[in-house]
Amino acid sequence: MTWKIVADSSCELRHLEGLGPDLSFDTVPLKIRVGEREFVDNAALDTAVMMSAMGNYNGPATTACPSPEEWAEKYLQADQVIALTITSGLSGTYNSALVAKEMVLESHPEKKIYVLDTLSTGGQMVLDIWKARELIEAGLPFEQVCAELEIYNQQRGLLFALANFDNLVKNGRMSRLVGFMAGAMNMRAVGRASDAGKIELLHKTRGETRMLAYILESIDRSGYDGSGPVVISHCFNETAAHLLANGIHNKWPGARVEILPTGGLTSFYAERQGLIVGY
Repeated sequence: MTWKIVADSSCELRHLEGLGPDLSFDTVPLKIRVGEREFVDNAALDTAVMMSAMGNYNGPATTACPSPEEWAEKYLQADQVIALTITSGLSGTYNSALVAKEMVLESHPEKKIYVLDTLSTGGQMVLDIWKARELIEAGLPFEQVCAELEIYNQQRGLLFALANFDNLVKNGRMSRLVGFMAGAMNMRAVGRASDAGKIELLHKTRGETRMLAYILESIDRSGYDGSGPVVISHCFNETAAHLLANGIHNKWPGARVEILPTGGLTSFYAERQGLIVGY
């Protein structure tokens, strides 16, 4: 029996190394539309070009989820499929993945397909993908892989930090005056993915140092003990990502910390200098 793990492109990952012959990994891309231009969030995307286009465009940029047909194409490539999507609180991707499941099972009822609404994005999805691989490679049956992955997902957390508010202003979620003042005052906004998969702002602070300290405090308060991996995604802010990783290692020696650049969709939300932390 062959397995496939498939996720939408907000997971940051584009490849998984060292997979056996019966397990594969793939992604389906979201799209970012800036005026008349469309950027496909795949391995070929030049995120810097996309971010520059967003910055130079006066109107709001928008996103589009993968079609059911794109999901279905991946589902057909294995006997047993684990699909992971960005939170349904921000995107229609989960519903699209479910429609694809119904389409495929109608003509291939022998297949097994599980779709997980991660209620998150970015680094938390990376953790779920790694866990799915671990469970599959342990030889567990399909139903047990699904059950344990769902429990694991509920125990993860996601924090984000914004340093740029242009996208919020252009999409009408923040006034131009407030956005200008926040930038002029070197403000940082720290938030989390809520239990319902919505964006929840937690704290505003001035400067990157205080922002990183608040993220560390938040991870600590959540009960993190250093035994699980942490994934830090950054939007053109590798220095801050390494500073945060050092802070994690100082507090929890031996903790596994991975640093990744944000992909197209997560760059759309995090904006320049933003961080996304899954743990």
